[in-house]
Amino acid sequence: MSDPKNILMLAGDGIGPEVMGEVKRIIDWSNAKGDTNFVVEEDLVGGACYDVHGVAVTDATMAKAHAADAVMLGAVGGPKWDDVARENRPEAGLLRLRKEMDLFANLRPAVVFDALIDASSLKPELIKGLDIMIVRELTAGVYFGQPRGEEIRDGVAYGFDTQIYSEPEIDRVARVAFDMAKKRGNRVCSVEKANVMESGVFWRKVVTKLHAADYADVELSHMYADNCAMQLVRAPAQFDVIVTDNLFGDILSDCAAMLTGSLGMLPSASLGTKDANGKTPAMYEPVHGSAPDIQGEGKANPLATILSYSMMLRYSFNLGQQADNVDQAVQNVLGQNLRTADIMSKGMTQLSTQDMGKAVVAELEKLG
Repeated sequence: MSDPKNILMLAGDGIGPEVMGEVKRIIDWSNAKGDTNFVVEEDLVGGACYDVHGVAVTDATMAKAHAADAVMLGAVGGPKWDDVARENRPEAGLLRLRKEMDLFANLRPAVVFDALIDASSLKPELIKGLDIMIVRELTAGVYFGQPRGEEIRDGVAYGFDTQIYSEPEIDRVARVAFDMAKKRGNRVCSVEKANVMESGVFWRKVVTKLHAADYADVELSHMYADNCAMQLVRAPAQFDVIVTDNLFGDILSDCAAMLTGSLGMLPSASLGTKDANGKTPAMYEPVHGSAPDIQGEGKANPLATILSYSMMLRYSFNLGQQADNVDQAVQNVLGQNLRTADIMSKGMTQLSTQDMGKAVVAELEKLG
């Protein structure tokens, strides 16, 4: 890579800085070898930002995020900020990044590593070789719909949110799912609640229309969200790509994540629309939370963040070989029975956060 690429690192709260430190370790190693030419800038988000600036993300940081070639995010939140006003809580910074960067497609892979097959609560024969991609719509739906709030009606208090989608919002995320499926098993399952929700009926109508017009060569099925949750724990291998809305995607992707044995192993990517210069806004983050209960103890698993970095290599910079090497290095480390506390089991060797990062770099060295 000859031209420098700018990465904005927002480590966030709790264990975020610890796991992000291991990505920086890999970037330093890769830059030194000349495989990458990444310029890293760091800034605050979430509770860490609120403590300094009184908001979860500043306008200046948002400007940096828009200008960056890619954003790496750690994790945000924690009980320390439970009493902060909703608009300034740590999660508000994450939502603002997603919304203002228009990161509408959240890619949540659920991959079972052979070395961790016994870490899952499901039987090995159900999850061996499992590789699911959940494509979650990320910038619309009930999390952003208006009206929302609380009010008194006839002396009774109500709280309400609005589930609302436009055809373009559904169309563009479904296109991502169909295009993804063409590079995988060529199957898409569209998930909603068309049996009880008008927005679900509309979602199914738009996806079906798009499939008939542009993706008839991809196998399309439809499933209600509650049934999908059941099927994920009954027979997960039936799925290839799942596309769903913001709310159901939030729930189902966490359900799928636990098929792998630990949230500490799951990466994610959030992608926007390619601009006139060919740049696609993107943010990469682990699925797990900030885990403030183990902050500073060296117990955090950095592999989800490292695998998120691999997704960045693949989707933002088209560095497929480097991404493959990172994925293989993680496989090799696990194959050597090296574990962090969250995936520890009998007969394994437990490593700290930093030692796990060092082990991945050592495997990358071997891979050349």
